[in-house]
Amino acid sequence: MRIILLGPPGVGKGTYARFISEKYNLPNISIGNILRNFILNNKNSYLTSKIKKFINQGKMVTDSVIIKIIKKRLQNIDCKQGFLLDGFPRNILQANILIKESIKINIIIEFYIPKNQIIKRILGRKIHEPSGRIYHKILNPPKIKNRDDITGEKLITRIDDNIITINNRLKEYLIQTKPLIYFYKKKLFKKNFFYKKINNMSSILNVQKKINNFLNLIKENK
Repeated sequence: MRIILLGPPGVGKGTYARFISEKYNLPNISIGNILRNFILNNKNSYLTSKIKKFINQGKMVTDSVIIKIIKKRLQNIDCKQGFLLDGFPRNILQANILIKESIKINIIIEFYIPKNQIIKRILGRKIHEPSGRIYHKILNPPKIKNRDDITGEKLITRIDDNIITINNRLKEYLIQTKPLIYFYKKKLFKKNFFYKKINNMSSILNVQKKINNFLNLIKENK
């Protein structure tokens, strides 16, 4: 399975990326986590300051930077039997580069919720920065307040999780990423290509069940 998760920022892609990765033993390639880890491990580099500037303004990091990172990651041996992409591709140019590099995608899962809920979810979000684990003060609180469930380390609020940056990111999504939905829907009638749109307004367990039913059905038909 070579899966892409689509949907606006704050829709819950990170939560379900981890679920799918663990359930189906697929490497979870989150461009957001890769960029944040790069920033943590290369604090004084020019590229780090450039990436931080884009993220803090709610803008997408340039294609040239993202593509180099993703191509290198997909060459790892753990991607040979499948992978999950969260946050890439973010525009049609990047999608076409996957095709050019003969990186075949066969499953798209699109998540959606209303805009007012996106803002509410992002403003209540807490992050374990080293791992990328995501919590929410109300919807998915940690066992101990402001502490990661696994390491016990302190959770943070991302700098870009503020109303101005959120609105900028949503505008960027509408311009850059939403056209990908139509790009991939054109492939629906091709053999061994599958697309699923999931409403993420229900409980985490209910959404996980929908994902399981969809992916298990694909496995049965192969």
